[in-house]
Amino acid sequence: MELTGKVVVITGAFGQLGRAMTQEALHQGAQCALLDVVTREAPAGAVAWQVDLSSLPDVARVMNEVAIRFGRIDALVNIAGGFRWQTVASSDALQEWQQQFAINLMTCVNASKAVLPHLQRAGTGRIVNIGAMGALKGANGMGPYAASKSGVMRFTESLADEVKLQGITVNAVLPSTIDTPQNRADMPDADHSRWVKGEDIAKTIAFLLSDAAGAITGALLPVTGKT
Repeated sequence: MELTGKVVVITGAFGQLGRAMTQEALHQGAQCALLDVVTREAPAGAVAWQVDLSSLPDVARVMNEVAIRFGRIDALVNIAGGFRWQTVASSDALQEWQQQFAINLMTCVNASKAVLPHLQRAGTGRIVNIGAMGALKGANGMGPYAASKSGVMRFTESLADEVKLQGITVNAVLPSTIDTPQNRADMPDADHSRWVKGEDIAKTIAFLLSDAAGAITGALLPVTGKT
């Protein structure tokens, strides 16, 4: 098992992808700290923390608690985020832009900032972020989401370059449409068989967390299923 003994922090842990990631990390032998704004009962081998990811002090507090509870932190997976379709013309106060940057980019920045001292003290570590294939190009109504996820990708590259001599890798996976109940409800006529499964994304992330991926950093890795 590639993650045996590793302590993995997962944000957005109780969403669809977060649950798949938790299951895969536990299957591979990791101990998991599950961070979310609303928590549920954690499975065996994991502990849940309620946290406001928009607040750097609150995220730093939780990271310290995680390190005390497990003895260290080895990796962070930034899954927290969301999608909102919105055109510029139909957005009166551009609140959707602020919201998308807050939940997609700044949660990622805050969690990475808070975990970094723990990884730096250890002299090793992994950070994996979630970009999006849909953010590689703009489209009608995709402005807020695409811009925020593009920010995640540029942040990934920038942080990777910043810490590359410290034994810390920073990468991102870029899923296409994820096969979730919500996406199926929103797009009932789509060919769902071509969408990428959450468990396949989780397996890709798990590889990036493993020792085998130690030479990979600053990568933006497409995970597209059959699309």
